[in-house]
Amino acid sequence: MDEVKINEVKINKASAPYIDISDYEVPDSILNLILADFARTRRCIPIRKRGRVLDVIVSDPSDVSLLSDLRFITGCEIQPYVTSKKILDEAIARHYGEVESLATVTEDIIKSKELEFVEAEEEEAVASELLAQAEDPPVVRYVNSLIREGIAKFASDIHIEPYKKSLRMRIRIDGKLHDLPSPSWKLRRAITSRIKVMANLDLAEHRIPQDGRILVKYQGSTVDLRISTTPTIYGEKVVMRILDKSAVPLDMEKLGMDERALKNFEEAINMPHGLLLVTGPTGSGKTTTLYSALTRINRPDINIMTIEDPVEFDFPGINQISIREKIGLTFANALRSFMRQDPDVIMVGEVRDEETADIAIRASLTGHLVLSTLHTNDAPSAITRLQDIGIEPYLIASSLTLVMAQRLVRKICEKCKEEAKVSENVLKKAGLDPSVFNETVFYKGKGCPRCNNTGYKGREGIFEVLSVSSTIRKMIIERKPLDMIRNTAKKEGLLTLREAAIEKLKVGLTTLDEVVQLTKEQ
Repeated sequence: MDEVKINEVKINKASAPYIDISDYEVPDSILNLILADFARTRRCIPIRKRGRVLDVIVSDPSDVSLLSDLRFITGCEIQPYVTSKKILDEAIARHYGEVESLATVTEDIIKSKELEFVEAEEEEAVASELLAQAEDPPVVRYVNSLIREGIAKFASDIHIEPYKKSLRMRIRIDGKLHDLPSPSWKLRRAITSRIKVMANLDLAEHRIPQDGRILVKYQGSTVDLRISTTPTIYGEKVVMRILDKSAVPLDMEKLGMDERALKNFEEAINMPHGLLLVTGPTGSGKTTTLYSALTRINRPDINIMTIEDPVEFDFPGINQISIREKIGLTFANALRSFMRQDPDVIMVGEVRDEETADIAIRASLTGHLVLSTLHTNDAPSAITRLQDIGIEPYLIASSLTLVMAQRLVRKICEKCKEEAKVSENVLKKAGLDPSVFNETVFYKGKGCPRCNNTGYKGREGIFEVLSVSSTIRKMIIERKPLDMIRNTAKKEGLLTLREAAIEKLKVGLTTLDEVVQLTKEQ
């Protein structure tokens, strides 16, 4: 009777209806929306789905954190229900009975002295013990669910990070990391071992970084997972990079270039020779842009060869090589080999040193089109970067045809898009002229299940395209300062990254916060 009164209080407080599912069987397709470990530790169970609404029985419908986590995990709007404590516990035990051994795994690890993270001898755990943990069915299901969740949410990376007494799980969506519900800290070794088994890595080796690969099928398409492990003071940190070719637009017209930038870029990739560089930080979409360019010019009459670290996507008709520095297959060595393979177009994953840059430039001067990437903040800085690594200015001026800097700006979620008020003071603080935005309607994302309550869904490129004119070539040879080259490029029509981002802001594609955060005033 007391429990009924408690339920009535909860119903009145959170408007959550009471339901009795003593004899109700939840379909597996619904149960799989929530990991068993999460359901047990947070005491909740999904019971049915109605369109984008998921009905979930919870122990406390006023727990805002729980409802928020459920929305993020499932991508659904959550309708909470309450029931008696006994019925809820029985339902969780009945439906997640097979996966209940996750808790058992935790207990087993706790009981196993060799696997407690308290003594140095844990580092000497034998491979057979690790393999046994990795093949435990609950651990297998957990890792599979984790990967499936990352792919379904279009994440680019999954992070598994051990700390002193906790295990942090995060996924990167649209360039931002988001926390996931974390399993027990005691499961860190079992989860890591399972991933290493799938990636054919050395289970017994946890003192040095390792790299591997997992291929999985998801909804009819093959998804490539690149696995990286690295030792930390509390165990191995694992990052799984998700490379889903079907989710990456390899059409240059869909990358987000404005009409002029697209025209200049297409002219550069259709030239018979020259050096074309795409610059930007890691994760800014440089490889996607180069792949789009290769897709555009890939024809039977052209021999295209690439050297990458690693090869992210494979393309029919393109000869791709992944570097292996341990056996001496570096960018520079592969480039030398390419010159004896009768290439027309060469893509170098990255210009990292003088040797690679020198060979790439000389290849572009001997009748080859060379595409590559650099890490610089903007397009003009690529010129000084090449000089810094030891390339003579006359070689740069003779070979360089175009440099394109890029970033990826988050797009406002169309499902929850709404108008936003932006004052003149805010624009001025951001270094923007308010008069430029007199007729601009600003927008923001309110947050909804589709965008995991972030207000953003998807990303689009912003581009700064520097076409190397005869005037700029002369300035390069004369070693003119970077600011002079940049100002000349602007006079010739260079649209900076900030200006490109502002154009996205004006058409309501992104927010002012994104523009300010992603670009600097130039």
